[in-house]
Amino acid sequence: MKSIQTEVPEQLYKKAESLVKEGWFRDEKDIFAEAIRRFLDTHQSELMEKFVRNDVEWGLHGND
Repeated sequence: MKSIQTEVPEQLYKKAESLVKEGWFRDEKDIFAEAIRRFLDTHQSELMEKFVRNDVEWGLHGND
C-alpha cells in the first residue's frame, strides 16, 4: 500500500468526514481511495489517449 499526502478544499473534506460519521466508510482514507478508483475506472481510455497524445507531441516537437 502506498501513502500520499494532498490538500483538499475544506467543504470536500467536511463531506467526507460526514460520511465517516454516518458510518458509510471506515475513515477518510477509504473515501479518497474509492474516489480515485472510481475516477480511474471511468476515465481509463480517456487518460490513456491523453498520455499517448502527449508522448507523440513530445516525440515530434520535444519539450525545449
